[in-house]
Amino acid sequence: MPRSSRRRRARATVDLRVRIGSVELPNPIVAASGTFGHGDEVANLCDPSLLGAVTAKSQAAFVWEGNPAPRLSGAPGGMLNAVGLQGQGVEHWLAADLPALRARGARVIASVWGHTVEDFALAAKMLAPAATELVALEVNVSCPNLHQGEQMFAHDAGATAAAVGAVVGAEVGVPVLAKLSPNVTDLVPIVRAAIDAGADGLTLVNTVRGLLVDASTRRPTLGAGGGGLSGPAIKPVALRAVHEVARALPDVPIIGTGGVSTGEDAAEMLIAGATAVGVGTATFLDPRACLRILDELVDWCARHDVSRVADLTASLTDAPSM
Repeated sequence: MPRSSRRRRARATVDLRVRIGSVELPNPIVAASGTFGHGDEVANLCDPSLLGAVTAKSQAAFVWEGNPAPRLSGAPGGMLNAVGLQGQGVEHWLAADLPALRARGARVIASVWGHTVEDFALAAKMLAPAATELVALEVNVSCPNLHQGEQMFAHDAGATAAAVGAVVGAEVGVPVLAKLSPNVTDLVPIVRAAIDAGADGLTLVNTVRGLLVDASTRRPTLGAGGGGLSGPAIKPVALRAVHEVARALPDVPIIGTGGVSTGEDAAEMLIAGATAVGVGTATFLDPRACLRILDELVDWCARHDVSRVADLTASLTDAPSM
């Protein structure tokens, strides 16, 4: 039997639906912010209507140039980036990029950032008129290559609560997700602060702080110095964060993100405690990675007699594998 026929049969027997707060997604695979383009650039190659959702690149209430070049470098087990959240701002994104994504049938999660609490509030308010075109709003308080040499919002519970609260207070009318950092000693208190401030769910995690050195010049490889490490190398970090948070706050939906490259990786993220799975760096290697990972997850579920993908969430036992 052709593989495509087997996939159709597997999909027919596996219920892929998941819920993020009040929103039901048709499947758990979500394109991660910053990896699927601003609008429909990657959607030309990877049909977004077949994914659970697409998280757009984080935008501020203003135009931002980002960091100096070079911004990307290969790293063992992934890549290091210091793009610095370059973007044309929310107004441009609403006019030029969101319509293109929606025209392709994407379920869109907008993402906002800012230098100040007021920046977050303004960006969210600017999105309010487009609420019917969105399924959720991500509050990105955790970009490690934006805050070089200074503490980011996500490293402090009070600052996280203030930024999340500002977005919630804008009353956009869609679930609010806090995107948090793994670069802290104890993530749970920061998560609690985000939830207490009104977040409906989480994106865990952003990239891990790192540095690459050019030995011949004795200078950093990237123009901004350090950057954020992503890719397979950080999967254990992401799994640990997702599991710890899911164990502490079992009712909070999590988009588990970090190092997912295969369907089995996605299954592991769900088992650790995620409700849905973000796919990021894998898209740079293969623009259709999200669809491939979804197919592989379906195959994995069929092989392991999993009839509902939601049943995988937080099914990890404490006993080690033998």
